[in-house]
Parts: sequence; structure tokens; C-alpha cells
Amino acid sequence: MNFIQNLALKYSHIMMQQSLRKGFNVKLLKQGQEKIPNSSKEYMLYAHIPFCHTFCPYCSFHKYYYKEDLAKYYFQSLREEIKQIKDKGFDFTSMYVGGGTTLINEEELIKTLELCKKLFNIKEISCESDPNHIDPKKLSMFKGLIDRLSCGVQSFDNGILKKVARYDKFGSSEFLQEKISKALGILPIFSIDLIFNFPSQSKEQLLSDLIIAKKLAPQQITTYPLMKSNLTKENIAKALGASIKDNEFEFYQIIRDFFKDYQCNNGWSFSLEKTKLNDEYVGSHHEYLGVGSGAFSFLDGELLINAFNLNDYSNFVRQKQNANIAKANFNKKEIIKYCFLTEIFSGKIEIKKFNQTLECDLKKDLYIELLGLKFANAIYEKDGCLYSTSFGQYLFVVLMKDFYTGMDLVRAVFRDDVRLKNKDYIDIMKEKVNPLNSANMEFKAD
Repeated sequence: MNFIQNLALKYSHIMMQQSLRKGFNVKLLKQGQEKIPNSSKEYMLYAHIPFCHTFCPYCSFHKYYYKEDLAKYYFQSLREEIKQIKDKGFDFTSMYVGGGTTLINEEELIKTLELCKKLFNIKEISCESDPNHIDPKKLSMFKGLIDRLSCGVQSFDNGILKKVARYDKFGSSEFLQEKISKALGILPIFSIDLIFNFPSQSKEQLLSDLIIAKKLAPQQITTYPLMKSNLTKENIAKALGASIKDNEFEFYQIIRDFFKDYQCNNGWSFSLEKTKLNDEYVGSHHEYLGVGSGAFSFLDGELLINAFNLNDYSNFVRQKQNANIAKANFNKKEIIKYCFLTEIFSGKIEIKKFNQTLECDLKKDLYIELLGLKFANAIYEKDGCLYSTSFGQYLFVVLMKDFYTGMDLVRAVFRDDVRLKNKDYIDIMKEKVNPLNSANMEFKAD
């Protein structure tokens, strides 16, 4: 990278932090806010399954240790919330199920997906999984329900798997490869998810991961940079050691070159055939409604946050109250910046369509920002579209990483019930949050 590009990275990081500080002065609601559909908008449904059998040191998602009775009760509450959303007049054409481990209780998930298919005009469903839940017999149960399944492998290197406590949980590299090969072809799209830029990860280890993934030939391969935040960096350092040199940019260039014969879905997702189905649903759906504990909704420029505490969440639903306990409002420019990032992350923005959807003038409203991106050779304009350059692809990966680590802080704050008591507002970016540990993942039912 040249001096201008390094400056662009630093400046963009500062701007992202400022945007997060502006938007994340969150109002705590005394009563859940009503969700009202707009007939002129298309929505995606997001459902959260907050359970895992084991935890990984780099993960800061909202989750609890799995208990079968607790999970069954939770799924019942989830389906009840979905019915209430239907009664409000919402409809959805697509659905994303995240976690946690979404396939942790197949029978309950099937009931939930079947209900969603019955109530809404859902044409496509994406789910996440881990290697312990991709048994062919189990996956066959989801034929006609799940269109895309992403499996978090993270690495095929036995040394890395041992360091991140996944070797004993999910098996050796050889075992994982055999398991994945048997799982392929059952559902329409199977994605292998990898992480790169682990501390001490060598170029040879990275290339080995990529070669193995490509040889397995899943329909999709996603390569995330290791997302180190103040919440996870201590656990990462304990498990993997501290980074002597940051290889993220170099490794990202290797990845892009390695998958140049694949279709690029976005900054870190590659497919054998072009598809809009990938993990970054925010890029193709500006408006989405979240159901479940800790789920986020983004509706009409507002971020609504569902109760994280499982008892509180179920009580709200069963009393037919809205389950959201907080909201954050964003001004028009911040909404445009957010939508710009999530769309350009896929490599292209159709300016006219973007302006019509958001009722804005992109080139006028983000004049300074676009000028800076063009000066840094991050974007260029052609035939009414904005495209990301090779450097721009990396820049927007960094910004997406910043955005997601900011959302990690939101989750960490809202997991702490005591922190939220007797407050009207909470400034997320100013909160001091302890590093994650397994103790705060154990749920004690009332």
C-alpha cells in the first residue's frame, strides 16, 4: 500500500468509530416499540438461536450453553413471536437463521422453519452450523427448507485447531474433510467458512487451508479476517499468542488472487456460481426484522434490540408484548453511509437504484466521502455505477470488520442485565466491558 492508501485506511477507521459513537447512544425502552410494516418495502426475517455446546475464544456472538429443556422452551417462544409478527402484517421473501449453533436441535428448528414457510412468502433460507451438525442424515431432514448452509470450519490446520480449542470439539483436519465431503450435495448451497490472519499463521498454512477448501469444492467459500476486539483479544492472545506482524493485507491479496476463478459475492465470499445468498445479508437487505433473544431489527432508520435475557424475552412474548428493549436512531446521512458500505462491500452500487431506494442523492450526500475514496483509488465510477478497486475491496473489508466489532460491543453491553437497570440511555461506545469468558455464558433460569 502507498502512503495515500494507508492514510485512507486510518481515516476511514476514525470515521467508522465516529459513526458508531453517534449512532450507539441507545435509548432503553420502558415498553417495547411497536413494529409496523411499510407495504412499499421488502423485508428479510432474521431469527437468532443463542445456544452452543462449546465456545471458541475468538467468538463474541450472543450465546448460552445448550440445555435441551431450555432450548425447547426458547423455540416455543420464538415461534410465538413469529406468529405475532405475522399478525402485525409483515411478510418476508428471505430468512437468515444465525447463532449460536442454529442446528443444535434439529426437530425444533424444523418446526420453526416450516412455520415461517407457512406464514410468509419465504423463497430462500440461510442457516449457520458447526462441523458437529452436518451429518448427512440430519441434513437430509432440511431438504426443501434450508437453501444455504454455512459451516464454520475456521481452519484445516491441526495446530491452529488445537490452539483455538476446536480439535477436540470437532475433530482433526482429516476428519473434517471427510465429514464435509459427505455433507456436500444434500442442500443446494454448502459454504465452508474460514478465518485468516490468526496470530503466527504462516503463508503456507493459509494456502493449505485455501487449497483444501477448493479441493473439497463446496458451492461457496467464505474467508473472514480474524476479528479482534477489546472483548476477544485477551482470549485470542491466551490461545494463539500475540501477533508479531499483521499479515492481514498480504493474506487478503493472496486470497483474492487464489479465488480469481470464482464468482465474488462480496469482499470475503466466493462461489462457484454467482449467488446473492451469503452471510452478509445486510448487503442485499436494507430492512430486516429480527426475532429471538438478542436479535437486531433495522427498520425505517432505527435499530431495535430484542431482550437478551432468556427469561425476559420469553415473558415478553408470552404476554404478547414487543420483545425489543432498546433502540438507536440514525440520521439520514448515517443511514446512507451504512447502506453505502454494505452495498459497496459486494463490489458495486447502481447509483440510480440506490438513490431511489433511499430517497437520496448519493453523489451529493456523500460528496466528501466519495471524493476521498476516489482520491485513494478505492472506488471508480462507470456507466452509472460505483465499483470498488482492488484496494477498495480491502478497505471495505476493514470497515465491515470495524462495524461488526462495534456490534460485538452492543451485544456485550446488553448481556449484562445489571448494567441496564435504572437507565434511560446507555452510550455503548463509552461502556467498559470485561473480556468475554465462559462464566457469563451460563444461563440461570428464574
